[in-house]
Amino acid sequence: IVEKNQGNGKEEETELVLDAGFEAPHTNSFGRTFRDYDAESERRRGVEEFYRVNHIGQTVDFVRKMREEYEKLNRTEMSIWECCELLNEFIDESDPDLDEPQIEHLLQTAEAIRKDYPDEDWLHLTGLIHDLGKVLLHSSFGELPQWAVVGDTFPVGCAFDESIVHHKYFKENPDYDNPSYNSKYGIYTEGCGLDNVLMSWGHDDYMYLVAKENQTTLPSAGLFIIRYHSFYALHKSEAYKHLMNNEDRENMKWLKVFNKYDLYSKSKVRVNVEEVKPYYLSLTNKYFPSKLKW
Repeated sequence: IVEKNQGNGKEEETELVLDAGFEAPHTNSFGRTFRDYDAESERRRGVEEFYRVNHIGQTVDFVRKMREEYEKLNRTEMSIWECCELLNEFIDESDPDLDEPQIEHLLQTAEAIRKDYPDEDWLHLTGLIHDLGKVLLHSSFGELPQWAVVGDTFPVGCAFDESIVHHKYFKENPDYDNPSYNSKYGIYTEGCGLDNVLMSWGHDDYMYLVAKENQTTLPSAGLFIIRYHSFYALHKSEAYKHLMNNEDRENMKWLKVFNKYDLYSKSKVRVNVEEVKPYYLSLTNKYFPSKLKW
């Protein structure tokens, strides 16, 4: 932890930085810059169409309906590792940087964190499980369309910030012209805390519900990372900071650390699954029950 002086009479800010000098690569697994949604590529058109449908469909009513349905956790019971293996079938259509099965990304993220933060085992496990909510794509979980499972997340119930990728498509969202929802605060108040904010529905919010309701012993920063790791408007553009409370601001320091590994560890370098499996099984047993309700 280092002290970062903001200057200009502003308060000093304590900021977590990488201990082991993690160096972000300049290009993704396709040889292009990361999160470039405008670069000409064979995935660009599909990614943009994904966000068009996503931005039209993610409304307050839709989010409330999904949370009410899925917070029952009555789909199945399985272990964390069993869920990891289910994700082998899926590729995230919203991601311009990766076309590998999801378990590869989970292990790449976790192992990169483990290398630089060997003593923070809760963060290693968070890296492994942060995307497990993508099982919503599976037939046994309702086989939701990708636009309702993956992609950048954002609050609903207040104005859609212009920093959100492909913002233009929000104009077709039913909430866009609703005076109850299209102001800066909308249905929220300043400093209300992100836990009281309705986020667009997807794998982040679902896995957060699963972990919380199964009484995980992960620290609050772990749950914060799971729920907001796709909230790029906040942790890249600092939008919606007016809704945060003090606990959010503390947890945000860990999310910024985590995000570097989540984003920049994506590569074609494979992880030996069987070699690392015993370690991650020990962590799941430490922080979760053997079987979870999903």
